[in-house]
Amino acid sequence: MHYRIFSILTAFICLFGCVLTSAAQDANGTDDDAAKPVILYSGAPKKYEIAEIKVEGVKNYEDYVLIGLSGLSVGQTITIPGEEVTQACKRYWRHGLFSNVQITADKIEGDKIWLTIHLTQRPRVSEIRYHGVKKSEREDIESRIGMIKGGQVTPNVIDRAKTLIKRYFDDKGFKNAEVIISQKDDVSNENQVIVDIDIDKKEKVKVHEITIVGNEAITTKKLKRIMKKTNEKNKLLNLFRTKKFVEENFEADKQLIIDKYNELGYRDAMIVEDSIKPYDDRTVDIFMKIDEGEKYYLRNVTWVGNTLYPSEQLNFMLRMKKGDVYNQKLLEERTMSDEDAIGNLYYNNGYLFYSLEPVEVNIVGDSIDLEMRIFEGRQATINKVSINGNDRLYENVVRRELRTRPGDLFSREDLMRSMREIQQMGHFDPEQIKPDIQPRPEDGTVDIGYDLVSKANDQVEFSAGWGQTGIIGKLSLKFTNFSLANLLHPGENYRGILPQGDGQTLTVSGQTNAKYYQSYSISFYDPWFGGKRPNAFSLSAFYSVQTDISSRYYNSAYMNSYYNSMYSGMYGYGMYNYGNYNSYENYYDPDKSIKMFGVAAMFGKRLKWPDDYFQFTAELSYQRYILSDWQYFPVTNGKCNNLSINLTLSRSSIDNPIYPRSGSEFSLSVQLTPPYSLFDGTDYSKYSTSNQDDMNKMHKWIEYHKWKFKSKVYIPLMDPIAVKRTPVLMGRVEFGLLGHYNKYKKSPFETFDVGGDGMTGYSSYATESIALRGYENSSLTPYGYEGYAYTRLGLELRYPLMLETSTSIYALGFVEAGNAWHDVKNFNPFELKRSAGIGVRIFLPMIGMMGIDWAYGFDKIRGSKDYGGSQFHFILGQEF
Repeated sequence: MHYRIFSILTAFICLFGCVLTSAAQDANGTDDDAAKPVILYSGAPKKYEIAEIKVEGVKNYEDYVLIGLSGLSVGQTITIPGEEVTQACKRYWRHGLFSNVQITADKIEGDKIWLTIHLTQRPRVSEIRYHGVKKSEREDIESRIGMIKGGQVTPNVIDRAKTLIKRYFDDKGFKNAEVIISQKDDVSNENQVIVDIDIDKKEKVKVHEITIVGNEAITTKKLKRIMKKTNEKNKLLNLFRTKKFVEENFEADKQLIIDKYNELGYRDAMIVEDSIKPYDDRTVDIFMKIDEGEKYYLRNVTWVGNTLYPSEQLNFMLRMKKGDVYNQKLLEERTMSDEDAIGNLYYNNGYLFYSLEPVEVNIVGDSIDLEMRIFEGRQATINKVSINGNDRLYENVVRRELRTRPGDLFSREDLMRSMREIQQMGHFDPEQIKPDIQPRPEDGTVDIGYDLVSKANDQVEFSAGWGQTGIIGKLSLKFTNFSLANLLHPGENYRGILPQGDGQTLTVSGQTNAKYYQSYSISFYDPWFGGKRPNAFSLSAFYSVQTDISSRYYNSAYMNSYYNSMYSGMYGYGMYNYGNYNSYENYYDPDKSIKMFGVAAMFGKRLKWPDDYFQFTAELSYQRYILSDWQYFPVTNGKCNNLSINLTLSRSSIDNPIYPRSGSEFSLSVQLTPPYSLFDGTDYSKYSTSNQDDMNKMHKWIEYHKWKFKSKVYIPLMDPIAVKRTPVLMGRVEFGLLGHYNKYKKSPFETFDVGGDGMTGYSSYATESIALRGYENSSLTPYGYEGYAYTRLGLELRYPLMLETSTSIYALGFVEAGNAWHDVKNFNPFELKRSAGIGVRIFLPMIGMMGIDWAYGFDKIRGSKDYGGSQFHFILGQEF
């Protein structure tokens, strides 16, 4: 009834406007106006046919668009007064674009009516000005409120912006923030306004004190530690925890308390009362009253609906027996979330439609009977597998890594493994790989989609400069999506300037220090050699030459030091040493050098036993060393050859190649040369290490056997599925041993060089660099000897600061220890040099991994009274 009266009044107002308009025209006394009939409202509804509709008051829209919004049209029959005009007005109001709406009748002739729609458009935004916030906060707010230049200002837009800004600062701990949004006309632009958003954040609101009553089973101190993001200020234990108060976080922390009680058997525990009261302008006091209820125990567990697996097997997997505390957290883990949970037993065997519902069927005193109701359903077969977002690789290159194939039974384990293999390829953002599972219960099938986000994975390293020796520089190009097939057989599938699409790796690099050092290398790697099986194959070659300085430099340098000490700075030229004339760029000696070149071929095979995370590789390599008056090595003159085979058994189950959260890596390798001394008939006991002819003959063909073991384990400290930025604890163990076939023919090549950052520069050759932070490079290798054995232990805590497609950054703290020994008999894995420190790692797709560490070495260096002390280390590349 009220709605009907409102409709009649609205129509009356519209028609009354027509009457007033007609009366005004009569007052003007024009002849045309006098000819128009006077429109009178009699109060009785009458039907009219719309003869014409006009729109006035709006310039930026076409008339037909605005007329369309009204729902009225020419030729339509409407009732005056009636619902049609009323609903038309309401439609305009609902759009929120107009501040005033009127529909009037220009004239009426018989049963026809001419209408005019009068609209006043709301002003548009010409400029938005923020006051009281930082640039980063302004950008965050802009992305949230959706207020943009050119948009229209409505009360709803203003109210929504205020709410979202207030919520934004609430989440940051500024609970008392004030937001004022005002607007004023822009005098330079008609019907436009300037919006000013004034924000006074006030001080962050923190927690002064938390009071908890009613708790007996759990101490107040422990309950406060359970709350992750609601912590008291001025407490030493909360030094590294957030103290700001955010109501959403408080609600989540209350649930954590209840979850803890449920874990201890208090299924009825609840927070019956809580309050938040201001202590002062900057802090609040929190009060909570807890009703713990009774502690419950498990009595009987029965299984209903299980036909595939016997109840005894399911009870064994549940790991909850009669008399145990009724732990709801453990119940959820053992039925669903654990890797070996009952749910995965079904999901990994195709039962995608399986469900399990634990039901408390009987509660007697403090004992609970559970009935585990299982719906097994039918096995689901994979119908279709789609890959979305891949614009870098040929689709078959991605598909060959998948364990989920059409026609196979669904398996959650295969799904997770497929995602891991895609991550390990390195061509897609590992943080954004998402499976799209579409069950189809009607026909017992499932469609699986992999939503991928491509990322650049090629790397370029370039540096150039000028030093005393001349041009210094390095150029390294690593193409990780190379296609040899496209290079040899270019055709329709050829992509870009460089042939790509097959996921192969081509690396070319060169480094120079003018005449004193040059090195060049090239390598090719195919993870699926032949394209049918995951058998890896690689080829590589390198060449380097390093020269020494003439002995004349040292003699001249000594004399200049003598004269300069007597006539320091004479004539401003350093006593005839015009401009440091005797600096070593003028004493290049090409007759003193070490040249190295080598080639290698590797073949690797993924194993199926013990599991398919294992891989076996075999590499055949040859290196040749040509030394001429090289005083820095036991062999100063001669040509040494190193022909070896390297056999490696490795296993890697990490979930992410850049920031691993779980899994492990290990490798066991042995590198062997032929035992020449066992069949060449030479008595090497008669050879002298001080005779260069003997050394040259002894090591013409190098012999050794080299054993290495390396392992890493990654332990997430929070659930990596629920918490993306979870801290990770990484443990490391390494051992190395360089053995010999003949004790008189120990190899000076392939030894271990321990200490420092582990980065091999051009000053290191024929050795393997082992990092140990907190000590200078090579400082832990026995002075004047070679390292024939080493060990390294470490523990590293990592926390991710940024995990994005373009950049990954994580901070780390570490403790580690290690050492090197010349005599294998003295090898003692517990006689270690210790260090600790902190650092940061940054991964950029075009550069790779780099970082900086600060470490402190706690022990003395062998043969020195100095401790390792404070050391900074720059890191390039990613270690095993």
